[in-house]
Amino acid sequence: MKKIYFLKTCDTCKRILKSIPLDGFTLQEIKTEAITVSQLEEMKELSGSYECLFSKRAKMYKAMDLKNETLSEKDYKQLILEEYTFLKRPVIIVNNQIFIGNSKKNLELIADFFKGHHEIK
Repeated sequence: MKKIYFLKTCDTCKRILKSIPLDGFTLQEIKTEAITVSQLEEMKELSGSYECLFSKRAKMYKAMDLKNETLSEKDYKQLILEEYTFLKRPVIIVNNQIFIGNSKKNLELIADFFKGHHEIK
């Protein structure tokens, strides 16, 4: 399976998508096509936790004062399902590998994975 979950209004997502070969990928824009429970569970299986899929940089995180809460895995799962902006973006799945978010380290992993095709700038 080759799938990318992204947000079309996110400039970073757009830049990353332009820098990798998209042949054979299914793209899911998470604002217009909500993430299903089974899709999120699949991401969790590959990543190891809901917390690592959760964006603490989302505006809603601050607005809901979640930094002062002790969140469980169940909480992270529910929050991501309720509010698409809580998913770290983009999420790229290639077979059994998952790349989550746009941290410098993750961008390097994506670039290494797609080496020989395109470089992420």
